Amino acid sequence: MDNDSCTSSGPGSYPSDCEVREGYRQIVRDKAMQNNRSQAWQTTLGKAKDIKLLLLDVDGVLTDGNLIYSHEGKESKSFNTQDGFGLRILQDAGVKVGIITARSSEALERRSQDLKISYLYQGASNKLDAYKEIVTSSGLKPFEIAYMGDDWLDMVLLKRVGLAVAPANAVFEVREMVHYTTEQSGGHGAVRELCDLILEAKGKHKNLYQQYMHK
Repeated sequence: MDNDSCTSSGPGSYPSDCEVREGYRQIVRDKAMQNNRSQAWQTTLGKAKDIKLLLLDVDGVLTDGNLIYSHEGKESKSFNTQDGFGLRILQDAGVKVGIITARSSEALERRSQDLKISYLYQGASNKLDAYKEIVTSSGLKPFEIAYMGDDWLDMVLLKRVGLAVAPANAVFEVREMVHYTTEQSGGHGAVRELCDLILEAKGKHKNLYQQYMHK
């Protein structure tokens, strides 16, 4: 009976049958992961390689775009846990994360604190001003910055960054101008997909995946 893990034979020893089988399984898994990626994904890897900062819109990107109000008039938002984990491992890999949104929300403030977001601009009616402040304070070049947005308000930034990305639910004009459109929609894994893209472009996705495989 096969075990889920193999005991190493040690340095200088021939690999055991279990280790050989696991090696073949890993090759198959790696090839399957690579072959499942779209041509658009492969084409975008070159631009994603240089990214050091990921900036995000909120409604329609980090959320599904729906706004929920309580009887007291308070606004609530629903965030995707896979997106959150993607942002955590992206930051662990050395890529900072920022948020620029025209709306303001206590829920977003708390979510940003949980995820240790480096830059948070709420109520940013002029997103370009917020972007310029971030560029100045970070010292980064535009080609080192990625931005994901879903609507017309985001176009002013999408045309200025090195990697412009839209979720699958973005309006037509936005999807037409970006470098990559995710297969997932906002609030349903679009941000995680982008995090994976950047990590793969930097050659860090496989190592992170392996770490969690053997935890």
